[in-house]
Amino acid sequence: MELLSKFSNYAENAIEEENPTVERLTAERKKISKLNIGDPAKFFPTPRYMIDAYIKALNEGRTSYVEPEGIPELRDAVAARYKRMYSEDIDRHSIFITHGVSEALIFMNSMFIDPGDMAVLFRPYYSVCYTGFRVFGGEPILQSYQEDRNWDLDTDELDRRIKDHKRSGKKIKYISITNPSNPTGMVLERKVLERIVDIANDNGLVLISDEIYDEVIYNGAKFTSVSGIAEDVPHIIFNGASKDLDATGFRIGFVIVPGEDKVSEQIRKKMVDYCSMRLCVNTPAQYAVAEGINNIKEHEREVGAFVRAIEERANFAAKLINESEYMRVVPPRGAYYLLPRLNMDRLTIRDDREFVHRLLEEEQVLLTRGSGFGADNHVRLVALPTKEILEYSINKINEFCRKHSR
Repeated sequence: MELLSKFSNYAENAIEEENPTVERLTAERKKISKLNIGDPAKFFPTPRYMIDAYIKALNEGRTSYVEPEGIPELRDAVAARYKRMYSEDIDRHSIFITHGVSEALIFMNSMFIDPGDMAVLFRPYYSVCYTGFRVFGGEPILQSYQEDRNWDLDTDELDRRIKDHKRSGKKIKYISITNPSNPTGMVLERKVLERIVDIANDNGLVLISDEIYDEVIYNGAKFTSVSGIAEDVPHIIFNGASKDLDATGFRIGFVIVPGEDKVSEQIRKKMVDYCSMRLCVNTPAQYAVAEGINNIKEHEREVGAFVRAIEERANFAAKLINESEYMRVVPPRGAYYLLPRLNMDRLTIRDDREFVHRLLEEEQVLLTRGSGFGADNHVRLVALPTKEILEYSINKINEFCRKHSR
């Protein structure tokens, strides 16, 4: 008897697939440069005011179950943040607290996708959860960013492809964007977002916007939230504490469904059901994040220093990569990732999967294969480590490439 569903084959995580090799090398007392996972708390300790708020919640005995949709204090804090940053009036009852954006995506795909349904995903994408609709039997419409145009997007082609699929009888449920982008570090311009909103509206699609890096912006980029331009389109915004508040392990995400239309109301009602199924999110962490959002002075000081450091490190890494004869990268403008393209014609390595595995084995530098993000012959690395670690690691990558050059 076949026990597992055929769709379960799509449950995977390219970022952590080399963990068994890491465990073995660590047991052999090898020191590994880990540039594979975007965990800021590993390199920039979670701010003291966030830690103190967590301890305060524990000392006050805030350890019981709370409201499934999230405590009112946190939902009000999220609403106040969007009012302060984006001049948007969002009601508490339009905000839901989840175990990070990862759980939010599981909720959304379970809510929207039946076998054979489609969703629009822009490639390169964050692979861990955004291809998760395949676990529910969904099929992707993959629209590629244009690397040679600084990861620009051909929105006219996107509109044509959606209409072609609809004419063939396919049921398309939503368009999903991540802005700023993981893994490219690209920040979408307002005019591109406005065009995507128009396409979603013309084709009757829900728009999902992951904005979890909305304060990690640099190199002259300007961030635009979908909340200010998608008022006539059913839309969902993802955000959370992991990146801007440097609290990855707190596992606090925000789902915002602000529309007044019937579709948005239907989504909100179903979100209540999904939240109630898992009882609640980490209680003391919710109180801590609420205080963290409301402590504007401390937050602005911490996030300002954090972004300045990321900008310096990302630009430093991009310069080193672009000096290599084996790699090229579009410098990022948001988040903290770089996605270099490997010059495979100059290497004896078969593909990016082999490249990542052998680099780890031979040089003890850990990256993530670009094919895990829909970008063949690329690798993703994070710009969170110090400049010294980044320089050492990129030099090791170049040494590896020279050893395996044609």
